[in-house]
Amino acid sequence: MTGRSEELVHPFPALYDTSSRILILGSFPSAVSRRQSFYYANATNRFWPIMEAVFETHIADRQQFCLDHHIALWDVIQSCRIKGSSDASITDVKVNDIQQLVNQTKIHTVFTTGAKAAKLFNDYVVCDAEHIALPSTSAANARMKLADLTEEYAVLREKLNEK
Repeated sequence: MTGRSEELVHPFPALYDTSSRILILGSFPSAVSRRQSFYYANATNRFWPIMEAVFETHIADRQQFCLDHHIALWDVIQSCRIKGSSDASITDVKVNDIQQLVNQTKIHTVFTTGAKAAKLFNDYVVCDAEHIALPSTSAANARMKLADLTEEYAVLREKLNEK
């Protein structure tokens, strides 16, 4: 990990509407996602291929896919110090108000993607919704193959079908 840490504020809003039923939280946007102003934008991240496999569809418009499937996307962190995209470098964390987002929607289950997001959620977030920790979709999580991740993420569809 090279370079200096930067103090950053989350650069784009949560993706949701009042019909959202599940919330998927990362830790903080990668450098690529920050530049592109959208979630899981790095081409090496497997999030979107996993969504295509879980939902058995081609995703042409990522934002519309999420809204159509009642999926909200956000990150645990509102601001922090970070070096590049490294979760391991994150310090000075301020978290987003997850409960406020849940209160504005029909969200009943919150998923975290990766160990850092799960730890931050458990340590800092107070939220009434059920929490399920999922493995990271980052290419840095090379020990998990796409098929294994797809199997883990199948719970998204199960929870979407719950009332």
